Amino acid sequence: MPRTLMMSIAAVERDTGLSKDTLRVWEKRYGFPNPVRDAQGERCYPLDQLERLRLIKRLLDVGHRPGRVVALPVADLQTLAEHSADALVPLHPPAAHAPTPSATPFLPPTPADPTQSTDTPWVAEALNRVDAHDVAGLKRILAQASVHLGLARFTSDVVAPLLQAVGEGWLRGRFQVPQEHWVSHCLQQSLHSAIHALPPAQPEDAPRVLLSTFPGEPHAMGLLMVEAWLSLLEAQPINLGPQTPLWDLVHAAANHHVDVVALSFSASAPAALVQDTLQDFRAKLPPRIALWVGGRHPLLLRRAPPGVLALGDMDTLRMAVNAWRAQHPRPAG
Repeated sequence: MPRTLMMSIAAVERDTGLSKDTLRVWEKRYGFPNPVRDAQGERCYPLDQLERLRLIKRLLDVGHRPGRVVALPVADLQTLAEHSADALVPLHPPAAHAPTPSATPFLPPTPADPTQSTDTPWVAEALNRVDAHDVAGLKRILAQASVHLGLARFTSDVVAPLLQAVGEGWLRGRFQVPQEHWVSHCLQQSLHSAIHALPPAQPEDAPRVLLSTFPGEPHAMGLLMVEAWLSLLEAQPINLGPQTPLWDLVHAAANHHVDVVALSFSASAPAALVQDTLQDFRAKLPPRIALWVGGRHPLLLRRAPPGVLALGDMDTLRMAVNAWRAQHPRPAG
């Protein structure tokens, strides 16, 4: 009889974005996941449990709570996923204060004139390429859209809605995990190229902003979108990528002489991470370094901890950069 393929707890953490501690807590509290032990006594997870964990993580990212979904059987999770996809608000909400649920840390603003937006043909054609498993075709569409729209509209009118559409398609069963992965990779390549084509900011008038997430928060794509917008605002973003340990963030902030540390939190981040760890991190930073946070976590939406500025969308990010400049005027000369 062939052996069942197993995944280590570290591999499951990397694949799903669910931390090892979260997996252990759910195992004890909800009876799932239910790993087996290898010869060394380490936890190992069958592939069917990995698929179920992926589905649970996606439901958490659109606002469901662990107590409601972790113990549900796969059939109920799939039904809930369908209903959740139906309940998602439109890609371009009518006002900046009513954003679309997302795992990205900040959301781009609504186009100034939705009737003139060209995102529908670009996104529709991109989704056709994803359906056809046409990686080269998607790269071609993204390159054309980036040149035609410019970085600002490419980020708000193509990248953000395409990410949401692929996520919704995953919930509905239209797309599979590998498609999500290569779409994300193509988008990252396109954004990197567009960001690097921008002229450098003037150092004396540009806040240095360190971008990252805490361990257990793996959403690199959102950080890259914020890097793009900070570059357009003529700031100096320094993107460490996701999941940087606390003390490494503190040391990086000192080594790069940053003015701001900007972190993001998904809706499914543990409350202790948003409350206790964030406050602990604020205390470790020098008072001169501002701490900005974004995301869709309910605790952040209600009230950010003292000394922390919560940003809900790109408009509030723009206001934060402008406020920093007002407080740090360019030296006369």
